[in-house]
Amino acid sequence: MRPVTVGGVSVSESVQVTGHLMDSGILSHILEDIREYGADYVIDGFDVGHEASDTSRATILVTAEDDEALQRLLMRLQTRGVNQIDPGEASVGVADMDGVFPDGFYSTTNLATQVRLGGRWFTVENPEMDCGLIVEGERVYTLPMSDVRIGMQVVTGASGIKVHVPVIDKGGDSFGFMESDVSSEKPQALLVRQVAESIRETKAAGKKVLWVGGPGVVHTGASQAMVAMVNADFVDVLFAGNALATHDIESSLYGTSLGVDLAMGRGVEHGHEHHIRALNTIRKEGSIKAAVDNGVLTGGIMHALVTHEKHFVLVGSVRDDGPLPDVYTDVLDGQRAMRAGLADVGFCLMVATMLHSVATGNILPASIPLVCVDINPATVTKLADRGSSQVRGIVTDVGLFLEQLAQELVPDYVRR
Repeated sequence: MRPVTVGGVSVSESVQVTGHLMDSGILSHILEDIREYGADYVIDGFDVGHEASDTSRATILVTAEDDEALQRLLMRLQTRGVNQIDPGEASVGVADMDGVFPDGFYSTTNLATQVRLGGRWFTVENPEMDCGLIVEGERVYTLPMSDVRIGMQVVTGASGIKVHVPVIDKGGDSFGFMESDVSSEKPQALLVRQVAESIRETKAAGKKVLWVGGPGVVHTGASQAMVAMVNADFVDVLFAGNALATHDIESSLYGTSLGVDLAMGRGVEHGHEHHIRALNTIRKEGSIKAAVDNGVLTGGIMHALVTHEKHFVLVGSVRDDGPLPDVYTDVLDGQRAMRAGLADVGFCLMVATMLHSVATGNILPASIPLVCVDINPATVTKLADRGSSQVRGIVTDVGLFLEQLAQELVPDYVRR
């Protein structure tokens, strides 16, 4: 291939990527990215692993029309785990407006990242995608655009940066069922057992299990199963919206979800009012915890979380009724609360929610295993497209899945 030239001038950089490049299709994605960015490439070296557990390594010379285009491309390639062979030193600019990064700022990935400054490599704190890198004394950390302030030092360009892709043990059993992005035709019992084992391993390692849930958990009648897992200490943190909590509380107070009797499976008289009356009841108490403490709310998922002092973050949307007094109505405040809830999380299970799954995937580092369960495979695909490359999906009915997971994790669980 001939290098790209504009007016006889072009710039190049040698990069390298290591991993399961062939069976994952990552090399194809890398080459597609290069072409989409109007650049060119030459593969200078390619060492292919001989065994399924062996990694491969590719060395590629990428050529772009100017340095700005090259820097943008290098940032894009780093989302695939591609690093410059000679990364050099990082450059730093100064923010001159609140909420605005300097031109050419480095756009982060959710991969473990290191930055070279003054000849030293600094490990980036709290890796998160679509942020900037802030240099503050001996620290380098990610920061969302909305939180940058005048005078902050921000890394610019792609030089002096290395990313590290989590190592996948191809020989191990853990997550072996997730070698494809979406599992829909594999034995349900096996999927449930392996998710349960991952949750147990997380707890045994002293880490927290983060759940991200949508109202489908309640609508499908899986609240009892979820409560059993909260009671058994397998739910440490819950991220959700107004809907899950509202319909869970409606179910506890009235036995319905969106006015449908969960025991009989049919609508009840005046049932359409139940969710708004449930909201009014909690708002009168001042908070979900107050409703539990005062004996107003005596069952359900939110009751169990409060009773066992588990952390939950509820972030609302423009379509919410009420909302509940615990719901963050400012999305930036909600994002900050979610980030604050990630401390010591070692595993994340997402069930029946696209919007909150994407939002959580955006702030999770790639080192945290992420499983998404949904009846719609597009939910998992959207997560992967947004950059959550660690996500693996199970396409199934959420109610049945949670019932089986509760039976696996809580041996004495019996649905009543």
